[in-house]
Amino acid sequence: MTALLQIFSGFGLSASAGLNAYIPLLVTALLAKFTNLIHLDEPWDALTSWWIIGLLTLLILVETVLDKIPVVNHINDAVQSLVRPTAGAIVFAASANVITDVHPVLALALGLAVAGSVNLVKTAAIRPAVTAGTAGVGNTPVSILEDATSTGVSVLAIAAPITVVVVVIAFVVWIIWRFIIRPLTSN
Repeated sequence: MTALLQIFSGFGLSASAGLNAYIPLLVTALLAKFTNLIHLDEPWDALTSWWIIGLLTLLILVETVLDKIPVVNHINDAVQSLVRPTAGAIVFAASANVITDVHPVLALALGLAVAGSVNLVKTAAIRPAVTAGTAGVGNTPVSILEDATSTGVSVLAIAAPITVVVVVIAFVVWIIWRFIIRPLTSN
């Protein structure tokens, strides 16, 4: 059962990386450093270094500010679209590293795919719809919601992995309903 929970954690952490690359990395680092909720094996234990924690904190601050500035947020999203899937791969592999049956390449690929998918929905569907529907005014509140969601899902992914599975499934169902089913039925 522990292995399954760690896989759920990996999926939840990589999904949250699709919204904000640095939040799940920092949450993982801090919880690994200060709690027994997660243990990172080598080489992933490097995340618990004060230098890495400081760097992740700085990156979160920069990304958070840039994502709240109109026009700059679109440039930031383009750059972060390369970073988010990579962060998802790292955090999935780090959290699933203690499972000997999961090959590291598979863990990296799963994290990359999950974070990349969430990022794609965010940057290709949600943010353009918000920008078009609110003339850009809605981007800052949506960004704040994304950061809060990324933080909440990251903590839940480690502390209560089964809960994160329910949250991710509900989110996927909502996305499908909102952007696929609802537009088809309203025509």
